[in-house]
Amino acid sequence: MTRVDFYILPDADEDRRQTYLCRLAEKAYRLGHRVWIHVPADDRAGALDDRLWTFSQGSFVPHERASDADPDCPVVLAEGLEPGSDCELLINEDAEVPSFFSRFPRVAEVVNQNGEIRRRGRERYTFYRDRGYELHHHEVS
Repeated sequence: MTRVDFYILPDADEDRRQTYLCRLAEKAYRLGHRVWIHVPADDRAGALDDRLWTFSQGSFVPHERASDADPDCPVVLAEGLEPGSDCELLINEDAEVPSFFSRFPRVAEVVNQNGEIRRRGRERYTFYRDRGYELHHHEVS
């Protein structure tokens, strides 16, 4: 069964939340996992694509957008698309739980203290909990 990890940031800084999301993708990649980052089909995908290249001076996260992705690419950034290949981690950047989340052994949700992001995070938490998924909560300092 899918394990769902909620990473709770201590402030409402969206820049910090996006950087943390990139760090999660980098950590999973360095551990040899394939990562699917699910974003809604809007302008956030382009900004996240750029950030994955630049979020840290010494980091490198090889990734591609799903529409152009090589099947062996370790990190895929998908705008509203369903995964076509096996990945070990789904990082959900959408406000909703994607219908295909249970195909992944692990799901990561990054939530900060912004009122709307926090509210939507609670809704997703309730969704997973009510269906019996293994939930983990991490306070990020």
